[in-house]
Amino acid sequence: MLHTMSTTVEAASERSAAEVNEEIRALWRRSGGRLTTEQRAEYQRLVMEWAAAVPQSHRAA
Repeated sequence: MLHTMSTTVEAASERSAAEVNEEIRALWRRSGGRLTTEQRAEYQRLVMEWAAAVPQSHRAA
């Protein structure tokens, strides 16, 4: 059976980019700079959530 991974961010929460960024920073602090496989998956999810939360005017062109 083939499983595919969605590349879209689901609007599971209405957190601000700053809130998500703080969670990303906390993840890095807890990991000591080395992410496990599970932590990498969490990091990727958080980055996607952060990118969706950043207002369009603040994104790099």
